[in-house]
Amino acid sequence: MPYLFTSESVSEGHPDKVADQISDALIDNFLAFDPDAKVACETLVTTGQVVLAGEVKSNTYLDVQKIARDTINKIGYTKGEYMFDGNSCGVFSAIHEQSEDINRGVDRATKDEQGAGDQGMMFGYATRETNNYMPLALDISHLILKELAALRHENKDITYLRPDSKSQVTIEYSDDNTPQRIYSIVISTQHDEFGEEQAMLEKIRADIKSILIPRVIEKVPDHIKPLFNDAIIYHINPTGKFVIGGPHGDTGLTGRKIIVDTYGGKGAHGGGAFSGKDPSKVDRSAAYATRHIAKNLVAAGLCDEVLVQVSYAIGVVEPMGIFIDTYGTCPFNLTDGEIAQKVTDLFDMRPAAIEKRLKLRQPMYSETAAYGHMGRTNEIVTKTFQQPDGETITLDVELFTWEKLDYVDKVKTAFGL
Repeated sequence: MPYLFTSESVSEGHPDKVADQISDALIDNFLAFDPDAKVACETLVTTGQVVLAGEVKSNTYLDVQKIARDTINKIGYTKGEYMFDGNSCGVFSAIHEQSEDINRGVDRATKDEQGAGDQGMMFGYATRETNNYMPLALDISHLILKELAALRHENKDITYLRPDSKSQVTIEYSDDNTPQRIYSIVISTQHDEFGEEQAMLEKIRADIKSILIPRVIEKVPDHIKPLFNDAIIYHINPTGKFVIGGPHGDTGLTGRKIIVDTYGGKGAHGGGAFSGKDPSKVDRSAAYATRHIAKNLVAAGLCDEVLVQVSYAIGVVEPMGIFIDTYGTCPFNLTDGEIAQKVTDLFDMRPAAIEKRLKLRQPMYSETAAYGHMGRTNEIVTKTFQQPDGETITLDVELFTWEKLDYVDKVKTAFGL
């Protein structure tokens, strides 16, 4: 019997994502000038106010207020009527030095023997149902909001959009787990006050269907286009009005959108957030490493879907163990336990090895803080950073290294594929 599965996404202007982007902007600025920096930075945003808190061990100094304000303005919170804008909001910093009790478990005499920055378990997932090996419902949810943000920044075809928005997509699957159609799409977008409530709502709903959705359909692969049909149930701004939003409408905190950040509810999640953490925190680095493993296993043809788990103890170099679940999709005479053993031999999961393999000491994190950390495009970009004294540094930064398929041949060799 067919079944339904749903995933959601939130925009760059959602208050929790504003917080994530500020935290990751701080990470990038620290790493640009001090690649060995240890940072765990949390952000809270609310009406007219930003609060920064966390622990840092670094030899560089940053103007954290300017970084926060620049991030907020870039997102699009630039008007006083939003009750939260980058030029006028207060920015309070309670960032202090990292605890030596934590740091002693991480730093070692040699870099290779670096211990895990915390205990916990991390999961990576991949599936063959999309070209980027991501769950389809989440992929479309992200794309809807990327295009909505593009329309807002263009300020041409739709001129009343404000930064805060959410999406949700429900896919109908057949018994053999094949997507059949999009069952429903939910979109809530913040907007200006531009008329009588019912007239505003009708205008927004018409524009979303006639302007946004065609742009989304144009961007999806050809084999996904038929899933969009006239039978889709749309819920667009279902409350009827969404003028008050962003940090004025709802307080935002770093790390509250971890399912949006990963796999939209598919697979599993260990519970640790990513944004605001340098790569010595395995919550972040090992989650990227397990995604890298999962994607390469599926791309190599070992299975159609896979979940990879790794776990750590704080200050301990070697992981506690690696778990593999192929959901019965491995066509070869291999158990999940046998696959896990070969993966353990193939991928060095010590924290320092992960940092080196995925080049995680680059200022590469601002781009991860909205529209998902997984399934993104691996590319090299040029970034410029500035310190308070005016010193600038320009770097070529490789983004989303965990999305590379650089281990496919090694996987095929290891498994005799």
